[in-house]
Amino acid sequence: MPRAAATVRAVLRPLVRLAWHPRIDGASHVPATGPVILASNHLSFQDSVLIPLSAPRPVSFLAKAEYFESRGAGGLLRRQFFAGLGAIPVRRGVNREFQSSLDAALALLEAGGAFGIYPEGTRSRDGRLHRGRTGVAWLAMASGAPVVPVAVAGTARLGSAAALLPGAARPTVRFGPVLEFPAHRGNAGSAPARRRVTDQIMDAIGALSGQERAHTYNPPPGDEPS
Repeated sequence: MPRAAATVRAVLRPLVRLAWHPRIDGASHVPATGPVILASNHLSFQDSVLIPLSAPRPVSFLAKAEYFESRGAGGLLRRQFFAGLGAIPVRRGVNREFQSSLDAALALLEAGGAFGIYPEGTRSRDGRLHRGRTGVAWLAMASGAPVVPVAVAGTARLGSAAALLPGAARPTVRFGPVLEFPAHRGNAGSAPARRRVTDQIMDAIGALSGQERAHTYNPPPGDEPS
């Protein structure tokens, strides 16, 4: 981990725990070394802060490229913040950019790193757990990395004014037992295999989160039905 990123993590971790008092369960399921994918449900922007700072090792997530492009002092602080969390920039809605980001995630895994991903693609605005997109399976099958399912709860309240009241919005992060798919190693080109692996991962996330399941994909922002 670069020194600057390690410094940001060292500063943010105690601050987040002091401010939010998160409940963290099952962190011992995350392998201490070697490649691993953390696949989580997604309820709020704060998930991408809370999960990396709750995990027992550095974890990189995808983040909107715009977070890295702001100018001025505020932009510099924002870039340092996301770089400190190990974020990998991706431009939303551009397939070539997204594949490049997956390639960067694969390189991270092949180097023995930890990568976090939201198989739903974007946050759930109705609180249900939506159908997973198969990028998570592609990564697991191409890299051979184990998958740790993760469930967050209570993070949607962290951005509200009520969250400022002591104890009003205490989030939870649950890490589940490792999932491995040795029979599918090297079979990332098979769409049916990617679907099966993704569905197994989503079932594990759902068992941890207890969310109602939606059997449709989560629409991106602005595409929700009226």
